[in-house]
Amino acid sequence: MHFLDQAKIFVRSGAGGPGAVGFRREKFIEYGGPDGGDGGKGGDIIFEAVEGLNTLIDFRYTQHFRAPRGKGGSGSNRTGAGGEDLVVKVPVGTQILSDDREHVLADFTEVGQRMVLLKGGDGGRGNASYKTATNRAPRQHGTGWPGEEMWVWLRLKLLADVGLVGLPNAGKSTFLNIVTNARAKVGAYPFTTLHPQLGVVRHKGREFVIADIPGLIEGAAEGAGIGDRFLGHVERCRVLLHLVDANNEDVATAYRVVRDELENYGAGLTDKPEIVALNKIDTLDDDELIDALAAELEAEAGVEAHPLSGATGAGTLPVLDALLAHLAPGAVEAEEDEWSPL
Repeated sequence: MHFLDQAKIFVRSGAGGPGAVGFRREKFIEYGGPDGGDGGKGGDIIFEAVEGLNTLIDFRYTQHFRAPRGKGGSGSNRTGAGGEDLVVKVPVGTQILSDDREHVLADFTEVGQRMVLLKGGDGGRGNASYKTATNRAPRQHGTGWPGEEMWVWLRLKLLADVGLVGLPNAGKSTFLNIVTNARAKVGAYPFTTLHPQLGVVRHKGREFVIADIPGLIEGAAEGAGIGDRFLGHVERCRVLLHLVDANNEDVATAYRVVRDELENYGAGLTDKPEIVALNKIDTLDDDELIDALAAELEAEAGVEAHPLSGATGAGTLPVLDALLAHLAPGAVEAEEDEWSPL
């Protein structure tokens, strides 16, 4: 399945049906009078967040959504049938934005959340409703109110507890694969991850979701590399896990590059709690060198730098404990650990 987190679609609610012009004509009833019924209401455009979806790829192939119009009224004061509502199903985490992307019209954060975006037009009045004491045989009727229409943008922000950030080739996908059930692509070259990946961690009787996004490079806020468009997927995360490759010539600079891009992006990402890990320590044979790099990284980040190997699983337990301490305080000491690298 292809991943798509933005889509532009056209939506239009149904128009109301026309009212009828009719007169009661029955044997032995001399003055039947008008009996034209009202038209039916047009269908609404409703958005609903559902389970089982994590991409907007369906909206690449279907971009126009039109609800049916109401049926016309008829004689004997019969009201026309209303048009069926059109329910557009979207993944949890989807936002609906105006055509200019300046206004958020809806934000779906829970399964089953529904919103009527456009209401269908009301049906037109039949001639029976125009009858008065002085107008006993009206022939006018309403044609029905038109529906509403607009272009909107759908933007998906994946819901995860932990956001995994770092430079390209920092070992994020390898770490995600070893601690979760994900099967992210891994390669010895930058930008192996081209779209966000999700994985579920089960640790000390708790579960939480990690989101891995494509690596950031200097100038990502200006569009360098893949850019920062996927950072929207970590806006909702409660804590960030920042991986730094121990093979970088300057681990402090590598850390600062990513932090600067997070700051340039905004949305409060730099205000989130952060866990820092020095990854790929399995490629270094000198323990003193690992300690020195960790100390250098700690000095720059201002928090503890956890030595870690996503390839072997070494050091993963302290990192998961640190994450769990932010997500579920007290859970780390509450239960004996049952997790082991896959």
